[in-house]
Amino acid sequence: MISIGESVNGVPLWVIEISDKPGVEEPEPAFKFIGNVHGDEPVGRELLLLLANWICDNHMKDPLARLIVENVHLHILPSMNPDGFALKRRGNANNIDLNRDFPDQFFPLNNDLDARQPETRAIMSWLKQIQFTASASLHGGALVANYPWDGTHDKRKNYYECPDDESFRFMASIYSRSHFNMSLSTEFPGGITNGAFWYPIYGGMQDWNYIHVSCFELTLEISDNKWPNANEGMESLNANVFWWEIIHEENWTPLLQELILPIIWEYNKMSMLNLVASLVKTGVHGRIFSSDSGRPLPGAIMINGINYTVNAGRAFADYHRLLAPGQRYEVMATMPGYKSKSTVIWLEEGAITVDFILDPDGRPKGNLLRNICDCNYYGSKSKVAVLDYFWGFHFEICFVLIVILAFLCFLFKRRMKFNLSKQRPSPKRSVIA
Repeated sequence: MISIGESVNGVPLWVIEISDKPGVEEPEPAFKFIGNVHGDEPVGRELLLLLANWICDNHMKDPLARLIVENVHLHILPSMNPDGFALKRRGNANNIDLNRDFPDQFFPLNNDLDARQPETRAIMSWLKQIQFTASASLHGGALVANYPWDGTHDKRKNYYECPDDESFRFMASIYSRSHFNMSLSTEFPGGITNGAFWYPIYGGMQDWNYIHVSCFELTLEISDNKWPNANEGMESLNANVFWWEIIHEENWTPLLQELILPIIWEYNKMSMLNLVASLVKTGVHGRIFSSDSGRPLPGAIMINGINYTVNAGRAFADYHRLLAPGQRYEVMATMPGYKSKSTVIWLEEGAITVDFILDPDGRPKGNLLRNICDCNYYGSKSKVAVLDYFWGFHFEICFVLIVILAFLCFLFKRRMKFNLSKQRPSPKRSVIA
């Protein structure tokens, strides 16, 4: 367990990492679950705690649990908004909706880092440290798997697809089809929806993940009621009026855990497990190496026809590219200073591993001036200093050349005078008779 930051009221934002080597970077995909983004939607918070316990308890007994533990770095943040949960309201302690607090691609919202909420800043900082392949946040109020884009450029309610629309539809369908009844929805065909087609939002965490950190994130609505009453499960559990009276005495917490949560957990358990496992069971994976040194190259992976780039890991140069199966893809690996390489694959239901070995392009890596004066690295003072250096260097050369030329001209002039004096005719003598 690690804390990635604190809420407005100073409550730690605890993350549970589950892996066979927690805290150790490996060439494996990473997945994160985030719950309780909205304080009045506590079901996801509880389900994520149940998920963490179930995986750890069944690691040596269940093949799916073992697959996840040994091949994925799973991170679970049960509550992003502990202050809102304590207050039983949507926003945080400052009454800000955290799922509207991220930088937005369509409108210049929340571009001031200091103006963002501490919970938002904690998530953004966390995702700069760990390269997540995919993720999901758990919400309440509907029963559907939501995927990007969440907004449109004109704020109209309309299907607005991102470059990886097919891959996102595939991911959302994994969750929906594995759920007890999500895929049977009459409101959302197949139990999935494009966010902007449902209702546009701006400053959402889902779109920010995909744009800024190459993380494929879903927004999962896992309960029709945001804060369900315990009586919703009583009919199936043969409860009576006595329990209803206890609920209204605000003893809902133990009842929610004893009656409702086991049902919702069973409905969502396989969906959550299959979504995490899809990181290694589908898509194309591999590493990028240099042919001359054999070292890993933190290059990039592009798919022909999809305007989106996935970066390889910094330490091991491993990449994990999620793609919808049943199609032909041209996969290309690129790295500055190296020749790009591509290959064509036919992606079936299972995953494919493709390693790339790139050759140096053989071109000069830039002249001395460009290497020294790197505008992205040096400041303006350094650039001035470098220019001054070269100007001074050139000036000295020119001065020496001028002196040499002047001396040569002097010698040449003297030689010319001497030659002319020798060739001039002698004066004729006068004869006086």
